[in-house]
Amino acid sequence: MHDDLGHALTLPAQPRRVLALAPSMTEILYAVADTATIIARVPQDNYPAAVLRKPVVSNYPLDMEKLVLLHPDVVFTIEGITSVDDAQRLQELGIPGCFQRYRTVADVLRGIDDVGRLLGRPAQAKHLTDSLKQSLRALVGAALQPSAGSAKVLAITWPDPFYSYGQNTLFTDEIRLAGGQNAVTETFPQPYPALTREYVLKLNPDVLLGGSFEKLDSTFFKNYSELRRTNAYRRRRVYPITGDLLERPGPRVVESVRELQALIKN
Repeated sequence: MHDDLGHALTLPAQPRRVLALAPSMTEILYAVADTATIIARVPQDNYPAAVLRKPVVSNYPLDMEKLVLLHPDVVFTIEGITSVDDAQRLQELGIPGCFQRYRTVADVLRGIDDVGRLLGRPAQAKHLTDSLKQSLRALVGAALQPSAGSAKVLAITWPDPFYSYGQNTLFTDEIRLAGGQNAVTETFPQPYPALTREYVLKLNPDVLLGGSFEKLDSTFFKNYSELRRTNAYRRRRVYPITGDLLERPGPRVVESVRELQALIKN
């Protein structure tokens, strides 16, 4: 079997020592794996609560020495979280590293099934993904396509300097399923591009996600006063979001779509 980056994976038929270097992957492990096999967590892990009882391994920078001492059968991570150099080092040390890549909600569900197969627990994974697919169908019906009337939604990851979720991120598919469209239609080399105020004015988003109206009015819009001319500001359609939901492509991905749908239909 190969991971999403094309790495060949050779694992025990039933891996007994596993860990993840990204919180989203940790959530997948807790949803699919025998939790007794999860041997550690990274500092950002906070869900489910049981993960807090696990020993911590730093992932920024990656504590390779501690990782080796834990003797994992496989390490799970996602593209962009673990560097190419660290991936090469894991390979040199004989530690299988499984990298996943997500661009759509369907990719996340496939990734959960892949983890189940790698851990010898395909039935547990399929039970989860079948349930998630059913919930998603009930939430959004048939897959939606952005239309001229769909709300243009700009989601910011950092207010100053101004970074947003780009076209080539999972957010684009999530907001489509929620009935809107990513206001950033251009594909930049970076998944989370820095945007100028002129560019945002041209986009003129209908909805802006990243903080409450009151909070951003006294900070973000104060620093970028021109953006008070956007539809999002003029109609006060500026909302906070649950960062862990939007940022973690894992078993709570349908909850993220549900939250986005509620906000853009508000």
